[in-house]
Amino acid sequence: MSERETIILTRDVNIVMIPDGNHGTLSKGKEVTIHQSLGDNYTVVTEHGHMVRISGVDADALGKESHSLHTLVSETDARSVEKNCWEVMKTVYDPEIPVNIVDLGLVYSCELEPAEEGHDVSIKMTLTAPGCGMGPVIQGDVEKSIRGLAGVNSVDVEVVLDPPWSRDMMSEVAQVQLGLF
Repeated sequence: MSERETIILTRDVNIVMIPDGNHGTLSKGKEVTIHQSLGDNYTVVTEHGHMVRISGVDADALGKESHSLHTLVSETDARSVEKNCWEVMKTVYDPEIPVNIVDLGLVYSCELEPAEEGHDVSIKMTLTAPGCGMGPVIQGDVEKSIRGLAGVNSVDVEVVLDPPWSRDMMSEVAQVQLGLF
């Protein structure tokens, strides 16, 4: 996370509105303030006070470089692939909360099944609130990050609401980061 920084967009950029998850565009020349710069995305506040997410692939529009997300092991055995899955999930953030989804306790399981070419990965995760508009966006971030790993054949990310998420599911690190511990 970085200190708040006001920036003028250098080109048109695709956005996702927070918290409803609707897609849109911000035009070149619009002023935004970086609220959160974690994982591979930027949460910014527009000059009209709207919170939106800008993907890391559009970092150049903010005058930034794409984040180098993680160092992974290169082996493709089941144990290494599972370790890599957990590592990349730690680079996915709720755009409103400066804690990764693993430490927030949103990921319930990561299971691998052998496949002809690598492993099929099945993730069960939840959301901080049922009906969260950003849920499909976060789910897509998890799927995309795992699909790009060596040794992964397919990815299924299922959002479940049982058991419901509670603050008790957060790691101690997350609780300290949020001032709850």
